[in-house]
Amino acid sequence: MSDESWSPPAVLLAVDLVILTLRALKLHVLLVERGIEPYQGDRALPGGFLSNAGEDIVAAAHRELREEANLDASRLQLEQLGAYGAPGRDPRGRIISVAYLAIAPGLPEPVAGTDAADASWEPVEEVLSGRLRLAFDHQQIVADGVERARTKLEHSAFATAFCDETFTISELQQVYEAVWGIPLDPRNFYRKLQAVPRFIVPAGSGRRTTKGRPARLFRAGPQTVLYPPLVRPDPSMTSKGG
Repeated sequence: MSDESWSPPAVLLAVDLVILTLRALKLHVLLVERGIEPYQGDRALPGGFLSNAGEDIVAAAHRELREEANLDASRLQLEQLGAYGAPGRDPRGRIISVAYLAIAPGLPEPVAGTDAADASWEPVEEVLSGRLRLAFDHQQIVADGVERARTKLEHSAFATAFCDETFTISELQQVYEAVWGIPLDPRNFYRKLQAVPRFIVPAGSGRRTTKGRPARLFRAGPQTVLYPPLVRPDPSMTSKGG
């Protein structure tokens, strides 16, 4: 094929956002109800097209989050999750989406706007199980985002951000269980914590959580990168105390 007869394919660029938080000790993802076709009335990730050729991709992600869910992206640390461009992923044409991920504590209730008829936090498990079906290929994007978040907890001290300034080992374990989606054996979890220097440090006197002796309190230590990492147990082994 000669250069004179070749022309680049028409491709549109969009952004999608996987925003995760913990609510009632369960991992939730931000979804919107699409107010326009295609997939009108279906749930989807917040996102949309770049507004013009001069708009930066990250700026478009911030704008879409503000317009579709009234959330301020400046308080979130967005990281690029990946690019999704399989032919046929969008009935409107060849559209490539750059997906971004953020996971943060204490996010407010979203408020729908622009082409979103509604916005809400939904349990991640409803999406991963397929009980809650999403538009486009957004179920796969959510699955990829959740896996990235689970890996972050293996290698960083990020889990402590979901705890109070001081916390018990049990409260920290609940964060890991919520994000990883598996129950953990308390003894094994504590043993793994002890193997990571300066991840958490003692924080004075304990707090009484039962009629027994007070639970010891801890706070986040100076170590932000966990080595050795706090590796997830095999889900098939959790029932055996893994």
